[in-house]
Amino acid sequence: MRVRTTSAAACAVLLAVTALAGCNRDSDSGSGGGKVGIDLPRSDSDFWNSYQQYIQKGVKDGEVDALSVTNSQNDIGKLVANVQTFTDQGAKAVVMAPQDTGAIAESLQSLQEKKIQVVSVDTRPDKGNVYMVVRADNRAYGEKACKYLGEQLKGKGKVVEFQGDLSSINGRDRSEAFKSCMTKDFPGIKVFELATDWKGDVASAKLQSTLAAHPDINGVYMQAGGVFLQPTLALLEQKKLLKAPGTPGHITIISNDGIPEELDAIKAGKIDATVSQPADLYAKYALYWARQALDGKTPEEGPTDHGSTIIKIPNGFEDQLPAPLVTKENVDDPKLWANQLETKS
Repeated sequence: MRVRTTSAAACAVLLAVTALAGCNRDSDSGSGGGKVGIDLPRSDSDFWNSYQQYIQKGVKDGEVDALSVTNSQNDIGKLVANVQTFTDQGAKAVVMAPQDTGAIAESLQSLQEKKIQVVSVDTRPDKGNVYMVVRADNRAYGEKACKYLGEQLKGKGKVVEFQGDLSSINGRDRSEAFKSCMTKDFPGIKVFELATDWKGDVASAKLQSTLAAHPDINGVYMQAGGVFLQPTLALLEQKKLLKAPGTPGHITIISNDGIPEELDAIKAGKIDATVSQPADLYAKYALYWARQALDGKTPEEGPTDHGSTIIKIPNGFEDQLPAPLVTKENVDDPKLWANQLETKS
């Protein structure tokens, strides 16, 4: 991974012409390369609200020269309209997180024709070229959740899985990996796959029905703690099924996201584990790759200096960021983004 630099001579010329002292800051931010349009995907998830805070901080710090940030509110129509607005306003790069990874193809084609580079965060579009996808290995999320539950349950029991929207590659990756792992490694565990469209109320209603039919459920996998955590805990508390780890009747729960509320729930013994999606790194490297795109840099495959791996995908490149498993053993680790929010806000 290469960081853009500006020569001392060029800086001196700029200072002489403009009589400004901001050359070093501009060369770091890459703001001279063009405007960046940033669309936030939704505001009904604690994870994405945390991501928004990091994005706003990066913009405030001058990481990119951003147009007014928009929020498409999990509506592909709004995302398409927001992208068109960015185009009309002269954006040279766009940062987005399309929740429907199939429906964004036409917009990506239009952006490519206009030579506007795209950084997709957390989701990999099914079709349409992108400069860079910034996400973690979502199949690893499903596999880590499977192995954790399988080991904790000693290969026997009944597990509820809250599947995300299967029109999203993240929902598909997590679901397919979880199912494949369970089938192969833990055939003694029965999995109830509950489609939720990433909606907490849907998950809660379906969990209530499943518990009524199968009161011996002893495991839950939540593919997104940001939307599933609170309604799930509320339901289990109401039914007096929220019991501490190690006590009879305990339901082992693992989640994805790594938001502060999940870490608090682990400490309180309400859930057992989560896989931490790096909201801070999503924002940081979304803005970083937007700058690189504006500078005309071509990404290189292989390990990076920020602990990730860049891979070539059919429609661009993907920066796969690390996503650690969090349990009571490492929940206080200061390196976890959710334990850094006070110092980063």
